[in-house]
Amino acid sequence: MEMTKWLDEQGNLIGDVAVPSDDVLKTMYAEMKRGRMIDTKMFKMQRQGRMALVAPVSGQEAIQVASALVLNKEDWIAPSYRDSVATMLHGMPLENIIRYFKGYSDGGGAPEGVNVLPVQIIIAAQMLHATGVAFASKIKGEQARTVTFFGDGATSQGDFHEALNFAAVYKLPVIFVCQNNQYAISTPVSKQMNTETIVERAKAYNMAYEYVDGNDILACYDVMKRAYDKAQDGPVFVEAVTYRLGPHTTSDDPKKYREQTEEQQWQQKDPLVRMRAFLEARGLWDAAFERAIEDRASEEIEEAVAKIEETPPPTLADMLEKVYETPPTLIQEQIDGLRGNE
Repeated sequence: MEMTKWLDEQGNLIGDVAVPSDDVLKTMYAEMKRGRMIDTKMFKMQRQGRMALVAPVSGQEAIQVASALVLNKEDWIAPSYRDSVATMLHGMPLENIIRYFKGYSDGGGAPEGVNVLPVQIIIAAQMLHATGVAFASKIKGEQARTVTFFGDGATSQGDFHEALNFAAVYKLPVIFVCQNNQYAISTPVSKQMNTETIVERAKAYNMAYEYVDGNDILACYDVMKRAYDKAQDGPVFVEAVTYRLGPHTTSDDPKKYREQTEEQQWQQKDPLVRMRAFLEARGLWDAAFERAIEDRASEEIEEAVAKIEETPPPTLADMLEKVYETPPTLIQEQIDGLRGNE
């Protein structure tokens, strides 16, 4: 299957393509850089004992930034735990994302007016939620699209097939974005399925699809614009071939299942490096531009972290209080007991 690709690994354009405006190009790079810096900061905080657990996103910034840039305010995102770059660009405050990984019960939700569903940690479950939101949009006669992100491992779950089948039957305005980062924790794609691409699974449901270099933000942007337009007539499946540069989570050691040579090969395809080379060749990147991005992101990160670390840490009772609107007697007794011991 032919892959959509605009940039080679050195950041050179392939073929005659319509490049976005300079402002859009610079925004693409700035948002990827911002996401990488936030990811690095949270990883370090976890290693310092200041955060419970983190699912790094480094390496997957291109498809997430491209996806968020094509959305309108009324559109929805149904995320997993590795989609903070997209959700931030769609309006999710950085503070909420950090609070989520620090264990605060209110961290996974978005403020009023930000159309981002709570972070879903159950593999592929967010796909069902996205399909439901899209179904509601269609019933209400709205023009909103819903985008949901998931990894290659999610495509082996039953929820994946249920979501695709329902969306295809009812022709729902939902875009399924598979971030094929090569591993379901430690299981490579080659041991997950007997197809050459993941797109082939979507083709079985007779839906529109795109196959793209997930480390090429220009190609991702082009594909997502097409997917957005197609979604008015029914679901679209996008497979973005990318790579998780870091561990599955901070409790994982990828050295146990990945060769160093493989990691080095994918580092040469880093979406930030490719886009920076492209911008520099067009006179849109220099050291001052880079410093300006870093300074803004650093200030944003430090302010958010300082604000959170000034608040009391989450308690054991917090995890019980957010389960029921009116807790059953047994649960309420546990809450009262835990609160009494604080």
